[in-house]
Amino acid sequence: MIMPCYNEEEGVRYTIPKLVEAFRNAGIRLELVAVDNGSQDRTGAIISEMAAKDPWITPFRVEVNEGYGNGVIRSLETCSADWIGTIPADGQVDAEDVVRLFEAARATNGRILAKVRRRFRMDGLLRKIVSSSYNVFVRLLWPGLRTLDVNGNPKMIRREYILAMNLQSRRWFLDPEMMVKAHWMGLRILELNVFARMRGNGLSHVRAGTCWEFFRDLLVFRFSRGRVEAPQVRAAGELARSGNPPPAAEQVTR
Repeated sequence: MIMPCYNEEEGVRYTIPKLVEAFRNAGIRLELVAVDNGSQDRTGAIISEMAAKDPWITPFRVEVNEGYGNGVIRSLETCSADWIGTIPADGQVDAEDVVRLFEAARATNGRILAKVRRRFRMDGLLRKIVSSSYNVFVRLLWPGLRTLDVNGNPKMIRREYILAMNLQSRRWFLDPEMMVKAHWMGLRILELNVFARMRGNGLSHVRAGTCWEFFRDLLVFRFSRGRVEAPQVRAAGELARSGNPPPAAEQVTR
């Protein structure tokens, strides 16, 4: 699991141990890559302290914050497990639900992208309206995309597929990029309904301008980047499915 943490000193002392404990109690070996994503507070120091006491925690430092997606992309080379997941540091999804999602994912043939659907959300009315409109807009642009919560996290996928995606989105667009590229690869979407809690500590880094950024990036990706990347990603997905290392994977892991 990759957990980008940006100025999360108030939350990581809770979210990181809870996630590790849930997997340990389930008897599942977890490699948690806790990313100090260019934080300006004590987030990095706290992560290092916890990593020194628990070998399941791997610290990773990004010097300058360029966005959530950058924290994920930069730390991919650190991951060694067969399954790779992404999860925010806000603790809004219970750690036990993250374990349930992995257990459901590994019971499949692996040709999936597993994710949560925040079925029960403690958001305000405006946030719910914006989120619903956003998901409807995505479905209009990609009618075959079978999800009701594009940005639902955590997400989990086999290592060979996420490397073959050659992810490029450094900011908030990483989630839609993963979903669309999984669709291009012909991967099935496995969604688990969960209860999404309100953030208990720290501040959300999503701002009003983020909504416009999302909609703009969706249009650019659909009508510009997508025309170029779709054939390449499909081909890389076929190589990954056949067991051959795709060129994108070689590029990322160097």
